[in-house]
Amino acid sequence: YYLRGSVAVNAMWATDVTYTDLCNCLTVVSPITMAGFGYSVGAGFGYETGDGLRTDLTVDYLANDGMSDGTYALSLRSTIAMANAYYDFNFGDFGSAAGGWGAYLGAGLGVAYNQTHVTGPGAGPDGANYAPAAALMAGVTYDLGNIVTDVGYRLLYTPQITNGSAAMLPAATPYYINNVVTHELRGTVRYRFN
Repeated sequence: YYLRGSVAVNAMWATDVTYTDLCNCLTVVSPITMAGFGYSVGAGFGYETGDGLRTDLTVDYLANDGMSDGTYALSLRSTIAMANAYYDFNFGDFGSAAGGWGAYLGAGLGVAYNQTHVTGPGAGPDGANYAPAAALMAGVTYDLGNIVTDVGYRLLYTPQITNGSAAMLPAATPYYINNVVTHELRGTVRYRFN
């Protein structure tokens, strides 16, 4: 069993944003023109099987600001809970349980709670939504015995972020950010219980 902690920097992109115009009479689909940037911190609990397979449950807090379609800009705060599975590769005689350098590939599924604030002319109210989330991970590890460090990449996909139920208020402006992809460069430390 192990505990883990991670910190990351991120860049966020999406295909487009959908919203109604200022008179609430026309639906606009506008492509994203500027990425957002931010950070995340997270923790988790996991288990290594001893034959290369590893699983964990993680919770991350993610912040990102600045993604824009040229008219509206998003400030996002998300809490992301994921179930993840990985396969650890040995470099020569060195492996995840034996010490030295290694690498891993992984994937995860979970849910994100997204809190949104949009700035721009006539922007809708702040809101929140739950959305499914999926991730792909890859990285390089160094095994020190009870402690394993890694530097890795995570691609996080969320199908849609919206201001959710806040958009149902009278005269509110709903907005939907579609096919959101977050690229993260992460540093992680795992502590094994022997």
